[in-house]
Amino acid sequence: MAGVSSVSLATVREGLESRLPGATLALAEDLFGVLAILDSNAGLRRALTDPSRTGKDKAVLVDQLIAGRVSPEAAGVVRDLVNERWANARDIGDALETLAATVVISVAEQGSGVEGLEQLENELYSFIQVVASNHALQRALSDAQAGADAKVELGLKLVPQAGPAARLLITQAVRSPRGLKPAALVERFLELVAARQQRWIANVSVTRPLSASQYERLVSGLNSMYGRELKVNVTVDPSLIGGVRVSVGDEMVDSTVITRLSDLRRKLAG
Repeated sequence: MAGVSSVSLATVREGLESRLPGATLALAEDLFGVLAILDSNAGLRRALTDPSRTGKDKAVLVDQLIAGRVSPEAAGVVRDLVNERWANARDIGDALETLAATVVISVAEQGSGVEGLEQLENELYSFIQVVASNHALQRALSDAQAGADAKVELGLKLVPQAGPAARLLITQAVRSPRGLKPAALVERFLELVAARQQRWIANVSVTRPLSASQYERLVSGLNSMYGRELKVNVTVDPSLIGGVRVSVGDEMVDSTVITRLSDLRRKLAG
């Protein structure tokens, strides 16, 4: 996904963040259910991504389609989706799949933070390893003649110790791989888990080594700023000249002298 669709997905994902603290797996199940409807109806996908239709018209169509069938929270996420622009009709389904998986991953994160994400990562990776080592399993999970429920039952037997979040993602990958091999879709979900983990890691660059008390104040300040217990990695980089540079996930906080000088040069040039 690229271009306008990538921007639209980023916008909706940002809006989804406000729903995640209290989200449950039921929300993800609802979103995966709507995805199944979209995947089965090409005309509907075209209607919901038609740039000539207003966002209001698309929202009415969504309400007609899913009102009473999913939670208000799920309906709200879908309305946010159809209110954005998409380069092609398939992109809206890909985006909905990403959002549903993000909800699952967030549920794994709740309460135990990065440890919950690591557990989910290990469980998904275990599934991938087992499938990759057995060609008969690969064929069985991709057999178009086999029933979906039977394939899901087989897939879950491969990871008997998996928690609810991993089981839901594996179920989705086996039941609706959407043109991929089930293990390949689980790998895609695994990438989303890894990206989520980056929110718990702060990479800090400073111009000189920090004392123990400075490091403690830094960690305390970052934890307070981001509202969670971060793993803080500190790197000494004399080329920064002064100040500190912090990156947490996709977010960058930069107060170095060299950056301020660069900003000043840009303003003068403008």
